Amino acid sequence: MKIRLAILYFLQFGVWGCYLTSIGQFLGSAGLGAYISWFYAAIGIVSILTPPLFGRLADKSISPHRLLSFSHLIAAILMTGLWVYTISYPQPGFTITYLLYAGFLAFYMPTMALANTVTFRLLENTGHDTITSFPSIRIWGTVGFIAAMWLVNSAYWDDGSLHFTLSDSSDHAHLRFQYNAMQLLCSGLVGFIAGFYSLTLPRLSGSQRIIASTRKTQSNLFLNATSLFSIREIRLFLIFVILSGVCLQISNGFVTPYITQFMASPEYAGSLAAGNATMLFSISQISEALCIFLVGICMKRTGIRWVYAIGLLAWCLRFMFLGLGNPDKGVSLLIGSMIIYGIAFNFITIAGHLHIQQIAPTKMKGFAQGIMMLMSNGIGATSGILIAGSIVNHWCHWEIVSVGDSSLRLFTGEWIIPWSIFAGYAFLIAIAWITIYRTKGQSSSINS
Repeated sequence: MKIRLAILYFLQFGVWGCYLTSIGQFLGSAGLGAYISWFYAAIGIVSILTPPLFGRLADKSISPHRLLSFSHLIAAILMTGLWVYTISYPQPGFTITYLLYAGFLAFYMPTMALANTVTFRLLENTGHDTITSFPSIRIWGTVGFIAAMWLVNSAYWDDGSLHFTLSDSSDHAHLRFQYNAMQLLCSGLVGFIAGFYSLTLPRLSGSQRIIASTRKTQSNLFLNATSLFSIREIRLFLIFVILSGVCLQISNGFVTPYITQFMASPEYAGSLAAGNATMLFSISQISEALCIFLVGICMKRTGIRWVYAIGLLAWCLRFMFLGLGNPDKGVSLLIGSMIIYGIAFNFITIAGHLHIQQIAPTKMKGFAQGIMMLMSNGIGATSGILIAGSIVNHWCHWEIVSVGDSSLRLFTGEWIIPWSIFAGYAFLIAIAWITIYRTKGQSSSINS
């Protein structure tokens, strides 16, 4: 069962890995580079809107694994439709492209929680301990994400067959999926596989007890939110969750276009790093998988205050290293920014979930986890990417550049200024956090 569920997570996150970090490059080449921030903001917006719909479906006792399969298949159809549309027009329109993409997200994002639901129930039904078994299953999601990134980074389709190259000097380097709509097709195909694979999992029926509990929770939603926010320590922490969440999608949206734009400079045009931005970015995901084990250790030794501070300072260093790095003598800074991402992400996101679990009232822990996701991935990440997009678009612009015997549309400009602004923001939030936030066991004006 654990092997079957590991395969599920490999496919689950493989869908995302095919495009999440490289879609910015595709949008730029399609003439939609100015809207990158809106495509990443859609993740947060849709994540807020879709849960009620799938909550109603759950009320009708649809088996979780069938709902997971249905969601993956509809998402795959929409993603494949987006691929068909974008290859049919030299200059795809923003409205249709965005609606198809948002439609994909509306069905794909709920699969994250549905996969967890199916996994936990199957582990319990087969006598496995979820706490000890789940991490070894979930890590295969990260492996799937990385494998998908490596695929789109190096694969290209030419003369009716699939080829691979890492060399930017290759005549076919500009055809690699990380630059074009083929990344969308890859995502759609993996989605179809994930959808059909989900149907092979053992049947799980909806629980009337759970359904009744869900209805009761929905009816008391406002009351629960009011009670949670009345606790000052939680209220203050969630404010910082929003502020730190601003950093989440900035990296996903702009790192690969930034690294690729170095190809516009003759001194970096043949650089292995500049021509393989998606693979370079995958170091961040490897670091994320490795650093997750540090969170629990550091939480026990220093507590949330310093763990969260280290996470915010890590975001500061990530943005700073990106601004100062380059694919030549500064490549160590680019690699360093990828490695430090593991600390930046886990010491904010994972540590935050652990902390809210500790400070939330017993009867509201699950609700508090949902609220934290709303604040971080919803409000924080969405507002952050939109603001970051306006900053980047002010200092940088897309232009067609000759690279070897081909032409690429690259996002050139004064990149060091946006990265410095983002680094400065993370540093100020870190200082504010250290200065203001205290847990119950520390002297503070915060009382719950």
